[in-house]
Amino acid sequence: MDPMHATLRLTEELLARPSVTPLDEGCQAVIAARLSALGFAVETIESGPADFRVTNLWARLGTGRQPTLVFAGHTDVVPTGPLAAWASDPFVPTHRDGKLFGRGASDMKASLAAMVVACEEFVAAHPSPAIDIAFLLTSDEEGPAVDGTVVVCKALVARGERLDWCIVGEPTSVERTGDMIKNGRRGTMSGKLTVKGVQGHIAYPHLARNPIHMAAPALAELAATVWDEGNAYFPPTSWQISNIHGGTGASNVIPGTVVIDFNFRFSTESTPEGLQQRLAAILQRHGLQPQADFDLAWTVGGLPFLTTPGTLVDAVRSAIAAETGIETQLSTTGGTSDGRFIAQICPQVIELGPPNATIHQVDEHVAVADIEPLKNIYRRTLDHLAASASAGA
Repeated sequence: MDPMHATLRLTEELLARPSVTPLDEGCQAVIAARLSALGFAVETIESGPADFRVTNLWARLGTGRQPTLVFAGHTDVVPTGPLAAWASDPFVPTHRDGKLFGRGASDMKASLAAMVVACEEFVAAHPSPAIDIAFLLTSDEEGPAVDGTVVVCKALVARGERLDWCIVGEPTSVERTGDMIKNGRRGTMSGKLTVKGVQGHIAYPHLARNPIHMAAPALAELAATVWDEGNAYFPPTSWQISNIHGGTGASNVIPGTVVIDFNFRFSTESTPEGLQQRLAAILQRHGLQPQADFDLAWTVGGLPFLTTPGTLVDAVRSAIAAETGIETQLSTTGGTSDGRFIAQICPQVIELGPPNATIHQVDEHVAVADIEPLKNIYRRTLDHLAASASAGA
């Protein structure tokens, strides 16, 4: 195969597989076959209930006694939405105007293909590199994310596997591949607040207690609260209401309860425990007592992580500059990713992928001109890390 087209062809092969969460549809088998041919030891780890079975891939090239770079990502994609809204079948790779269309084109099958081909080129040039290379892939990143990367990470810890650097192939760029990488992500924590009043006739409010009125003063303070100031890498922690449910649907009934769903996106300046305590204190300051007047349920979706400039960030920056001439921007904005799990067992984690303007949208696509540079950036990063490890040996 023409080396200039190898990444594009593999991207198309992966796009043709309708791997909607939690399905993998053979994507990992395609990748595993390519990696096995390079000498990787390949393992499939399945997890989850029978009706939501998740496929995970762990592959390693090397003995585990050298510094290890992990390429991480997901083969699953979000649902397509209305098929009639797509200009072409979302699972038939289609070229138009220099763009490759298909569900997962940007998020993140182009990245996966680029990682594989970069490794093929690197191993051909360095049969005995000074670093180990690994792949950690899942089909449960776009879903609940409870039977995917987190399960593999637990297995790796139990085995004592060594991980030093990780590149997650999330689409992080804005205008052009390499113009932005994520060197961290905010934590995410959701809460469900149920305020309990007394239902009654709206004409007799003295016989009822309106839970919406009870909650309103506290909600106003919560919305105005400065939780922290952020820091050099993170914006300030934010608190946002996502849903409010109250009432019977009738206009003459005071509701008995109101349920408020909310979310914190928090920096390394705050902790889940601290935010929970501060929120509960605000509720109580406005006369709401736990259990008697309200119940709170918390879900911590992920802790914040940060990789400061060092070996991995420097290698990626150098690779991007050499390939594109861009001085990349470090960022911790946006949603969360499986990097939050890997960062618990790997000291340096960054995310790098193609532009993200169309991810999860109808007619998702990636510019063909962005694919080959992405592969080259991954390949150059491997070169930098191997040279660094060799020099430090």
